[in-house]
Amino acid sequence: FAIAGYSLGTPVAVRAATRHSDRVTALVLTSGFAHPNPRFAHVLRLWRDLLREGEVERLAAFLPLLCLSVPALESLTEEELAASVKAGAATTPPGTLQQVELATDDVDVRGELADIRVPTLVISTTLDQLVTPSHHRELADAIPGARFAELATGHLPFAERPGEWAALIREFFDSL
Repeated sequence: FAIAGYSLGTPVAVRAATRHSDRVTALVLTSGFAHPNPRFAHVLRLWRDLLREGEVERLAAFLPLLCLSVPALESLTEEELAASVKAGAATTPPGTLQQVELATDDVDVRGELADIRVPTLVISTTLDQLVTPSHHRELADAIPGARFAELATGHLPFAERPGEWAALIREFFDSL
């Protein structure tokens, strides 16, 4: 089976591909990272601390600045942005704190990237201010034979450019 890993799902997909190489046939890695660089780790610690302090409203107000591209964010009206922030605060899923703690403290698959032996597509969200394109490039450069595609979105390609994102994935699978 093929695995599509998005954001924190990228190191999960890498682990699955290296630990179960007899079962994984391909990887698509979007907005991903192998290990948080110091800037991203700083953001994750802030995110973690806001969650620990129960500051979900402040976190919901902060995250659009990192998760949406500047063009997408600037296209929102004040009312749309306020509604988005309110919805984000009201719908923080259970387990979010544990997910952020995992990304902050325990993720490092850099040593496994060279062991990936399946066709891999790395999709770089070029306007991503959360997991920046340098993370995406690190993945592609370290995975033997990885293909690299760029999509001009922030961290949420499925919200900003879903059709283009899906087309990149379809084209990759069609080429296998």
